[in-house]
Amino acid sequence: MNSINRRSVLLAGLGAAGAGALAACTSGGGSGSGNALVDPTGSAVAAAEKKRRATGRQRKLTLTAAPATIDLGGGITPRTWAFDGRTPGKEIRLSVGDTLVAELSNQLPGRTSTSIHWHGIALRNDMDGVPPATQTAVRAGSTFTYDFVADAPGTYFLHPHIGVQLDRGLYAPLIVEDPKESLGHDDEWVVVLDDWVDGVTGTPDEVWAELRHGMGGMGMDMGDSGGSSGMDGHDMGDMGGMDMGGDSASPSASASSGGMSMKFMLMGAESELLGGDAGDVRYPHHLVNGRVATDPDTYTGKPGTKVRLRIINAGSDTAYRLALGGHKLTITHTDGFPVRHQQVDALLIGMGERYDVLVTLGDGVFPLVALAEGKNANGLALVRTGSGSAPKPTVRPKELDGMIMTASQLRAADDVRLNSAKTDVTHQIKLTGGMTKYNWAINGEPFDMKNPEANPILVEQGGRVRLDFVNDTTMWHPMHLHGHTYQIGAAGPRKDTAIVLPKKKLSVFFDADNPGQWMLHCHNAYHGEAGMMANVAYQA
Repeated sequence: MNSINRRSVLLAGLGAAGAGALAACTSGGGSGSGNALVDPTGSAVAAAEKKRRATGRQRKLTLTAAPATIDLGGGITPRTWAFDGRTPGKEIRLSVGDTLVAELSNQLPGRTSTSIHWHGIALRNDMDGVPPATQTAVRAGSTFTYDFVADAPGTYFLHPHIGVQLDRGLYAPLIVEDPKESLGHDDEWVVVLDDWVDGVTGTPDEVWAELRHGMGGMGMDMGDSGGSSGMDGHDMGDMGGMDMGGDSASPSASASSGGMSMKFMLMGAESELLGGDAGDVRYPHHLVNGRVATDPDTYTGKPGTKVRLRIINAGSDTAYRLALGGHKLTITHTDGFPVRHQQVDALLIGMGERYDVLVTLGDGVFPLVALAEGKNANGLALVRTGSGSAPKPTVRPKELDGMIMTASQLRAADDVRLNSAKTDVTHQIKLTGGMTKYNWAINGEPFDMKNPEANPILVEQGGRVRLDFVNDTTMWHPMHLHGHTYQIGAAGPRKDTAIVLPKKKLSVFFDADNPGQWMLHCHNAYHGEAGMMANVAYQA
């Protein structure tokens, strides 16, 4: 099968996933519905925590969020915010069933509050790190201790859940090992991908300040999702000579119309794999393990070594197409849960997604390339097992155009596939908005952080829930559910974050077995901040 046909299969798979036994659709709970919701600090949450299988072992640590000057390589030393002075933060590793006791010390400047969300962990609700829904924000100069049992093995990461702080350096990998799991590998390499702007061409807050005005701020009628023009902000054709280039390697490039600066907004970023618009933000750098492509991180090993790569996309606006030159990748897990093993040339990984893959190393020097999908840029790391010169920073191994796999084409391993059960409730999750007004939302209602219990998506303890993601926009969205893993379709992989392509539908199922109030949102940091977020709330 050639690469064009493979991509066609991919696009069809992403849009068609979710076929199987279906249930009648019911509407979500709305504001003023009169339903009492489970309190994140209440008895139902405490009772559920007692049922977790715990080892009794504790892993204690302190995470200090503070300003830091970090070294991205190549002489690039931006000022950012980071945990303990490094980006990514130091890896946290524990065994399944261990209790993590992590004190967050907020030493950020001014009155900047923060939090930690333990992305992908099905933990107790009051430890989820989402102010104001599950906790009070941790004020500058204060501390907060997160204390929870990590009872599901997998590859996870941690990051703030306030504003657009995710697009700073405040993130770190979190690995929960299963001593009983055996993939027969010799070594592990954690690979963290990120798109970087902070301290180089601006700050995430400046990016947000520009984006939030939308394309309408340029005085042009660009249309909007659901509007009469049928044209969204990125589908613009001839923009009167404006520099809309998608080359994020050119940070000085900017465009203006009517005096409005477009320092950060990315135009013309198109991707067949993502069904159109690839992203909103022009990034000067794309990092692998905190290093730029001109000065890459290097894994050193021996030929014949079987390595488990734990790959995390910690970016805010970029999907990455990842491949290791000269090698095949065998996918074993996604978002922490095992899948039927699948050998591929490359992966497409959205923000918030994680993949575990096995690779048997050849002899030489090989590029691990994270192509910023649709953005004409890439991150790079090296694998060195023998002699040879390093490839150029812009290297494009042929595997990037080979067999490309995403989650919707995978199948859950037999032991984690959901049992067959009648669906108790179905909620349509319509993804709405567009670039013109930058009014991203769920079901047309932007999330109100001042009133997180408004317009809840109601579920009942013990029920089987179906979510139908209906993407009514011209942009792709990686949709993340806190506190649970869902299954894509009848037999797809278990996930907590999945790509929903523009104008497509994706159906997922989960068991309501973790009471509380849980965020469901797009993991594009700027779409989430604009309002593409909802509260999946258990009825008391």
